[in-house]
Amino acid sequence: MRILLKFLLLSIFIFSCSSTKDYSYFDENTIEISKKAFNKKRQTRKYLPITIDSTTLKLTTREKRGTLKNVSKFIETLEVGLNTKLDTSKPIAIIFYPGEDDCNNSGTTNKEWIKNWHEQLEDGLEQVAQIKPLYVYKDSKDIEDYYGLLDWKQDPNQFIEQLFFKHHYPCKSFVVISGKGDYISYFGEFPKEFVWEAAQILK
Repeated sequence: MRILLKFLLLSIFIFSCSSTKDYSYFDENTIEISKKAFNKKRQTRKYLPITIDSTTLKLTTREKRGTLKNVSKFIETLEVGLNTKLDTSKPIAIIFYPGEDDCNNSGTTNKEWIKNWHEQLEDGLEQVAQIKPLYVYKDSKDIEDYYGLLDWKQDPNQFIEQLFFKHHYPCKSFVVISGKGDYISYFGEFPKEFVWEAAQILK
């Protein structure tokens, strides 16, 4: 009986230790940091935490700037994949929906509010760059709130995701690409003004 009791106590101890195992934390340069330093950087809102695996969290910068290596191939693939014609003399703005997540689930389902927000987004883009955004989704699950409001097109063969959104960023993200291939992307929930500013810079 005493041996059995010791075994039970040892099992409970091992389980409690394993269930409270902490994450490993890495900054945006993949350097391991403390949980405190991780949370301090995260609070600046310049970074997003992404899950690498069940025990690893890493920060990523919310904005990325770069240049596509082959912009003509990018345009051609996008036009064919989305069945659309693009004006390469103007920037291309893409709003990317990654699929269902906690952020999408907690957002508003008020269709009037959703419609007004996107109308304002489009009005601003028309003013600064005379363009309309493309709405691209990875996974249509939980996108029904947008049905009848926006012209969503599925990401062709994960083309946009692999180029610009290699992780699942919460809510929606965006990227604006110039005719020369320069781009500005922003990961996770964003204000309309950020899209307008990116289009203004790249027009």
